[in-house]
Amino acid sequence: MPRNEYRSRLGDLRDDVLYMSEVVADRLRQSLTALEQKDEALAQEIIDGDDEVNRMYLDLEQDCIDLLALQQPVAGDLRFIAASFKIITDLERIGDLAVNLADYTGDAERDVFPEVDVQHLGDVTLEMLDDAMNAYASETVSECYDVAERDDDLDELCAAASEIVVRDLIESELDPDENVEALMRDVSRLLLTIRDLERVGDHAVNIAARTLYMVENDDELIY
Repeated sequence: MPRNEYRSRLGDLRDDVLYMSEVVADRLRQSLTALEQKDEALAQEIIDGDDEVNRMYLDLEQDCIDLLALQQPVAGDLRFIAASFKIITDLERIGDLAVNLADYTGDAERDVFPEVDVQHLGDVTLEMLDDAMNAYASETVSECYDVAERDDDLDELCAAASEIVVRDLIESELDPDENVEALMRDVSRLLLTIRDLERVGDHAVNIAARTLYMVENDDELIY
């Protein structure tokens, strides 16, 4: 492969990874909207669209393999391809988590814990994902560290939200007419939602960590 074509393919890979991140972020945003509005039709669109994300992942995976196998890149190019390969894996998993949130929409018949602000948690994770991808696009090291530091704040928010749910459940006196099974389904759904949003944040940190490795050959944030 001529050198100019090789450089062009590296540029295409970066563009395609960024496009995949836009698609995944949009699906996550829509899943939060579906959950908030209890929009089952929108939720089903997100679930049905997961195949598109999976195909995108497989196509980009093959592009990375081809570049590694056919060009045997070294140094910075090798780190870029390896980091891109790991990043699309995190993006695919975020897409799966968006599907999880869409799945919960069918069970979200009522807001039993309105003091738990799921949309705020979602906004925090989306900001972390956007900033991690901006770091990848611009190769900005400071943004990598910033995303990693904000994950501690997200973990605290998620822990506090989970504590509210558990504490309120323990302290509440159930009405004799209360449907206990329905209440437990609501509790389970909300705890799973919080857990999945926390995991989105973890994947954003992974993206930032791989970007730092790509730019500076520094594995400090990789865990």
